[in-house]
Amino acid sequence: MKPPNSQRPRKSRIQAARDITAADLGREVVVLKRSPKEFYGKGIPGVDRSSLGGRLIVIEGADGSGRSTQLARLVDWLEGTGHATSQVGLKRSTLVSDELNQAKRGNVLSRTTMSLFYATDFADQIENVIIPGLRAGYIVIADRYIYTLMARDLVRGVDRKWLENLYGMAVVPDAVFYLQVSPENLVQRNFAKDFGLDYWESGMDLGISRDIFQSFVEYQKRIIAIFQDLQASYGFRIVDGNRHVDEVQAELRAGIEAVMKAPGPTA
Repeated sequence: MKPPNSQRPRKSRIQAARDITAADLGREVVVLKRSPKEFYGKGIPGVDRSSLGGRLIVIEGADGSGRSTQLARLVDWLEGTGHATSQVGLKRSTLVSDELNQAKRGNVLSRTTMSLFYATDFADQIENVIIPGLRAGYIVIADRYIYTLMARDLVRGVDRKWLENLYGMAVVPDAVFYLQVSPENLVQRNFAKDFGLDYWESGMDLGISRDIFQSFVEYQKRIIAIFQDLQASYGFRIVDGNRHVDEVQAELRAGIEAVMKAPGPTA
């Protein structure tokens, strides 16, 4: 006799991944249609937008939201179904990433300096990774994008119009998925992963509270509120990241499949 649902053993993550992979093998390979891109502002001078025919997919979310796990599985899935991928993320530029990490360790960056550091890092990746990838017809997967940078600055009082002009160089993604996770779950996940909370991700520079735990929870609540406001302007999809990783992955894959079959951006 089979045990009731509540007593059935849960599948391991490895077995769940195998099941998803096996299901993918029977699916048709989606051939990407041409998808000329737009920029949020003036863009990068000299770039022919009609030459950017790949797809730009953005996964947003706070530290502990499950981005790394979801991104790794998405890349395996996409490449396993015949699609070339390229990946970008915050602080990956060879131009300023080391200097930015060094400056952040001192906890003394001004708000404008931090904004310009991150904008420089982002601009370098736009020019040297994102645009070449799209031009080659790749699916470019971004581990966070301008929305995280804007949210961090907005919560610190930086002018929104100034930020919109600053990131006018950004390519409009074909789709953006924001993994929204409750601050309480984020605390647990960050402690489980890093055994502590990050100074900047806790908003300690804002003087919210001397207690890093209380500051983290309040700061993440403010970030979530700003993301919801940005969603109204930029139209990205909010994904419930509090669920099991398989459920989140299934929703992301369904959304990306729709993007790959579409002729143009959906966000």
